Amino acid sequence: MSSVRSPLSEALVPFTSVVITGGSSGIGKSFIELCAKLKPELTFCNLSRRNPSEIKFVKRLNHFSCDLALPAEAARVAGEVEALLRREVPLGEVLLINNSGFGAMGAFPEPNLARQLEMIDVNVRAVVQVTGQFLPFLRERGGAIINVASTAAFQPTPSMATYGATKAFLLHWSLALGDELRGSGVRTLAVCPGTTTTEFFREAGLKPGNAAARMSLTPEEVVRAALRALGKGRSQVIVGGTNRLLVIAGALVPKPLATRVAGKVLARYRRKQGGA
Repeated sequence: MSSVRSPLSEALVPFTSVVITGGSSGIGKSFIELCAKLKPELTFCNLSRRNPSEIKFVKRLNHFSCDLALPAEAARVAGEVEALLRREVPLGEVLLINNSGFGAMGAFPEPNLARQLEMIDVNVRAVVQVTGQFLPFLRERGGAIINVASTAAFQPTPSMATYGATKAFLLHWSLALGDELRGSGVRTLAVCPGTTTTEFFREAGLKPGNAAARMSLTPEEVVRAALRALGKGRSQVIVGGTNRLLVIAGALVPKPLATRVAGKVLARYRRKQGGA
């Protein structure tokens, strides 16, 4: 009797390897754990500062230590990853997951300008660089690119101005790239979760237990939604029914009004956190 695969398992059938940035925690770690559980023979390459710890189910995990805010390091590890995959996984499609990113809450340029510029480097420049360096390999082997954006991509976000703008770039760039790659054997998927229970809150200066954290998605919910959308060949997925309704509602009002509303909501969170 032949076994019946789940839709999530079906989504991973063509792939023999997964290259992921920021797989040490949060959504990235959940991508590794769930994909390995669904398809144990996958080979994983994680690009991040920290070596993943307590990763479950994974048989073939290669960690490439790097700071993606530094172009030279991103270039170095991209070359090392491709060399490893050519040597150890010579066949099958490649799934590239651009997951690394962080935010900061406060009026620009809080907490400082260096941190804002680092955010642009990690959230935008590194994604473009890593994807650009892997793209010839992906065209050769076939595969997919998952870009982890955010519902913040759909409207300006006062108090998180740079973060929201980086995610808007990532969403629009991902959709445009996907259209350019149509028919090439490589496809793209922009994943847009709302607040998720990851280290993002600590990185952004938010305390655990606030309203946003209590209403947030789990990393596994985000990953499951992403794999379902990948299996269906979608180019974009907004994770969570409430988030989809908020995005639709925001699209119906002028951008300046959406900005004012978002600004008031985020300012309220800042006050609850003891911010200015």
